[in-house]
Amino acid sequence: MSANAGPAELLRRRVADDPSSPLVTFYDDASGERVELSARTFDNWVAKTANFLVDGLAAEPGTRVVLVLPPHWQTAVWLMACWSAGLVVEPVDPESVRNGASAEPSGASGPYILAVAQEVLDDVIADDAAAGGAEEIVGLSLHALGGPLADCPPGVTDYALEVRAHGDRFVPGPEVTPEAPALSVTKTTFTAAELVGAARAAAEKWDLDARDRLLVDMSFTTLDGVLTGLLAPLASGASVIIQRNFDKAVLERRVTLEHVTVVAGPPGRNDPSGSPRRLA
Repeated sequence: MSANAGPAELLRRRVADDPSSPLVTFYDDASGERVELSARTFDNWVAKTANFLVDGLAAEPGTRVVLVLPPHWQTAVWLMACWSAGLVVEPVDPESVRNGASAEPSGASGPYILAVAQEVLDDVIADDAAAGGAEEIVGLSLHALGGPLADCPPGVTDYALEVRAHGDRFVPGPEVTPEAPALSVTKTTFTAAELVGAARAAAEKWDLDARDRLLVDMSFTTLDGVLTGLLAPLASGASVIIQRNFDKAVLERRVTLEHVTVVAGPPGRNDPSGSPRRLA
């Protein structure tokens, strides 16, 4: 792999090397939901989403995409789909929006795409600053079985209904390069190549390899969250278990059932910093 590669190249390599083993497993302890995706299945969702963004929403390299989404396997898909298409992602915590924060992107002006979880869709639409500047608003139901939005407001595109019609192979244009901006978090923008460099460094620091199962309870709104929840596992060959609405009472059982070797995030068996910690 090129030393100057973007995140999409990490996924391509993973699909080539190990298409069938689990890449992303998702738990929602409030609903009891569990979803497991192999590298091939994850890549299929990424390609469909990237095609939806480019062909369906006319996104171009450099377009900003604000993700008002919780920790979820679909959030990981959207991150990778945006990077595949050369878009710049800014993740926003839905809980902060529910508490009155704006989903309007920081920094540069200009139109952007809003991808919003159903649970905060009404809040975002009511935010004139955020919704008014958005070129497109996409609603995600996040239903386990891929169901549509319970109620799709006017002017909102239902992701679950639209994405399946798009192709499962995505080919980026020549203008999508590793040197282009890819992620804005905590008032810092990282290029695609910088994300891959950070992912490789994190995987080495945390001593991750293809035998590891990384259990994560972190938001995607920080670089560490993006690295632990997606990019470091991709770079190392490990697989990741993303948790939402985490119930500490199930931790020990989940560690055993999922053969967890490393944990990361505030609750449970990790160090106070939230950095990944290898289990004995």
